[in-house]
Amino acid sequence: MIKAVRYSAFGKPWEVAELIDLPDPGRPGEGEVLVDVEASPINPADLLQFEGRYGAAPPPLPVMAGGEGVGIVREAGPGVTHLKAGDRVLLLFAGRGNWRHRLIAKAARLFPLPPADPLQLAMLTVNPPTALLMLRNFVDLAAGDWVIQNAANSGVGHSVIVLARRRGLRSIAVVRRKELAPELTALGANAVLVDGPDLAEQVAAVTGKDNRPKLAIDAVAGEATARLARALADGGVIVNYGLLSGQSCVMPPGDVVFRDIALRGFWLARWFSTAQPEEIQRTYADLIALIADGTIHVEVEATYPLERIREALAHAAREGRKGKILITPQQA
Repeated sequence: MIKAVRYSAFGKPWEVAELIDLPDPGRPGEGEVLVDVEASPINPADLLQFEGRYGAAPPPLPVMAGGEGVGIVREAGPGVTHLKAGDRVLLLFAGRGNWRHRLIAKAARLFPLPPADPLQLAMLTVNPPTALLMLRNFVDLAAGDWVIQNAANSGVGHSVIVLARRRGLRSIAVVRRKELAPELTALGANAVLVDGPDLAEQVAAVTGKDNRPKLAIDAVAGEATARLARALADGGVIVNYGLLSGQSCVMPPGDVVFRDIALRGFWLARWFSTAQPEEIQRTYADLIALIADGTIHVEVEATYPLERIREALAHAAREGRKGKILITPQQA
């Protein structure tokens, strides 16, 4: 038997998460690999899924939990030539339900990873490409242009800062606590501002009123979206990818009508379903190299074994964290 995490009701993640026994998956079949799950981060999307608040409609219950992560190939099945025992692989392509000790996955959707910190690789599949694609796909930005984002101390936020700096862009990190400023400045943020009603005035003081950001990246929604809108240059674009406030995006009509501020959405799952395989592989090859050389690095606050899943989920939902929380199923 192996352990796995699921939920049979929607609610607070640390209350509804269940640790269950499943049959050992056995040996891999044709075109499959058997993988020992090594590490998997707890992302905001995971917490929202436990509450039934992620995606267009809640999935039918019960649901196996766990999205992105990495694992070690334990055995390759017949016909698998590009993977072997001992290779480390990304697990998002194996589907959800990755919070378990071991699983069978289709080998065609996996590829071996270069040597690097497995905890950092476990956080590769969602946050870095989300940051990269939002910076790349919505506004034509040139070196020296400003980008603004809220929830800048998140995993995506860290990647936005690093990737913006690498492109020669200047970034404004918006946070709720001023004590986060040294950490984000060290990452490369050009300015760190505390969110509030005067955000637009704070931004103008940094950039000058004639050089305000063209792109805003919004993880919070609610009134925070409106504050970003007021801080943007005319014709600017807000890309929303999260609902940390639990509220719908608010867009002042005057900014939409008279200043041509646009609101767009980004969902990585949609990109996966529409992008060509070559684009996906190229995107991840670029990001893997940046993780391997340490350019992209996310602080880890704690790791937990599966047996402490409820404690891990409560920790991940805690405000004021300084790093990511990961599940490490092989941890005793």
